[in-house]
Amino acid sequence: MSSLVEAQVQSDLDIAPLLLPARVLRNDAEALQAAHELADVARQQAAQRDRQRKLPWAQIEQFTRSGLGSISIPRAYGGPQVSFVTLAEVFAIISAADPALGQIPQNQFGILGLILGCGTERQKKQLLQSVLEGWRIGNAGPERGTKNTLELKARITADAEGHVINGQKFYSTGALFAHWVAVKALNDDGRQVLAFVRRGTQGLRIVDDWSGFGQRTTASGTILLNSVRVESELVLDNWRINDTPNIQGAVSQLIQAAIDAGIAREAVADAIAFVRERARPWIDANVERASDDLYVIADIGKLQIELHAAEALLRKAGQVLDQVSSAPITAESAARASIAVAEAKVLTTEISLLASEKLFELAGSRATLAEFNLDRHWRNARVHTLHDPVRWKYHAVGAYHLNGTLPARHSWI
Repeated sequence: MSSLVEAQVQSDLDIAPLLLPARVLRNDAEALQAAHELADVARQQAAQRDRQRKLPWAQIEQFTRSGLGSISIPRAYGGPQVSFVTLAEVFAIISAADPALGQIPQNQFGILGLILGCGTERQKKQLLQSVLEGWRIGNAGPERGTKNTLELKARITADAEGHVINGQKFYSTGALFAHWVAVKALNDDGRQVLAFVRRGTQGLRIVDDWSGFGQRTTASGTILLNSVRVESELVLDNWRINDTPNIQGAVSQLIQAAIDAGIAREAVADAIAFVRERARPWIDANVERASDDLYVIADIGKLQIELHAAEALLRKAGQVLDQVSSAPITAESAARASIAVAEAKVLTTEISLLASEKLFELAGSRATLAEFNLDRHWRNARVHTLHDPVRWKYHAVGAYHLNGTLPARHSWI
């Protein structure tokens, strides 16, 4: 039996998401409180889960039951519609405790935006209500072996009974934990659609074969689609999303940046704790404690300043999104939102990588011991920040401010 088939069998035997009643949060304060409560629980075994590649099932169930999965749903559809500032902070809080736990539901929020942006009223009501009731949405968009991230080989074909999907996906974060699997595919006209497939549908196989050295417990592996049937009313015309200016990409990137900010927070916190409690001072410093070393003090100060700068731009980006979304969105306002988020994404990327690497320089050789598993911060930062190249954020920001060039309209800006 091949390793892929073994993984498939293991997935089918052992993994089944629960469908439990979910709380509906009422406001931003309740969302932040729920995030802190989840983080307190998730942090306790985060290092062990990473070491053992143990999936955070209990923590994901708490995330859903707490109502956090529906915090972006508009009030008109029964949700709390928290601010984008709060949405980012919720993801940063959770990701500081366990960035894999933060990444698992990130696609759900992007997909909720797609439902609102291109779904029919009937589709919006059905799918949003299911999330309010505790259904989770997983991602089946990216593919391997294509020219770029926008190219799709998966196909959806209409017939007398509905639609049939065939294809293979990877980087399917959230799908293993999901009740809905949102599949991107090209229809008979060559246009991209988004089909919502119920978990357990015949021909749908979710494979836990993610082997990345970071974000180990996101289960961002393979999905196999072999003549998978889906009802016509569950197929959204996803291609319509870019017909008009929107903030879909900016919202997606805001959450990405928040996850990196969370990684940076915890790396800085762990560096401070290790220096205070375990590190030995360098002999030439002539001090009793490592925390009294002038160079260490200065480096910690620099890390804190850069972290606070990244967090400030993240908050500003959320505020810009809140402003832009409160009025009809134009090409200019959508661009302003994308650029604000891109600026935050640059700093959260850089501080997550810097803090997770600087930790070892300041804490010393003992910090590299496997028992502490502190290298998970760098591994998680390095893997998660590869989602899209930050060098193109610099380009987008420069082109916007120098030449007035509006950024591209897709999910990566």
